[in-house]
Amino acid sequence: MNGDIERVLIDEGALAAKVKELAAQISDAYRGVDELVMVCILNGAFRFTADLEAHLSVPYNIDFMSLSSYPTASTKATGEVRVLLDVKNSLHGKHVLIVEDIIDTGYTLNYLYQMLGTKHPASLRSCVMVSKTEMREINIHPDWIGFHVPNEWLVGYGLDWHNRYRMLPYIGVLKPAVYSS
Repeated sequence: MNGDIERVLIDEGALAAKVKELAAQISDAYRGVDELVMVCILNGAFRFTADLEAHLSVPYNIDFMSLSSYPTASTKATGEVRVLLDVKNSLHGKHVLIVEDIIDTGYTLNYLYQMLGTKHPASLRSCVMVSKTEMREINIHPDWIGFHVPNEWLVGYGLDWHNRYRMLPYIGVLKPAVYSS
């Protein structure tokens, strides 16, 4: 399986350091807030959320969502999103932080802002582990970004290709021969 990886883009040490840095920034931003609700977007953001929450110094709860986009091809999204799993708890009047593994076109995060905004949170912000800014089709900017990355197929640390490679402890670039076959 590791033979499918072209190169390691972000190693374990860099990931751990960035997660601690993001947790400190988020903790500062929410200091004094009664309740922060982190909404982890499954499956990709699960590991990132778990690592992030381990370093937070403010009270929080975690809820989960799972989404699906309708691809036009194996590597392109149309912008259509559907909810497979919605949050279980009320977000009304609470400070909500969306935690995502990746933002590329921006369609999913834009959808999340619109959808979760209808639940009347006190505030709604987002944190993403990696951002493919050059792919952005919607003018949307996460509040916290771990890494700006090139437009390559990334796997590991929650990122996958057909539910494979998600468990890798680093973020790597998948060889094009793997996903174009």
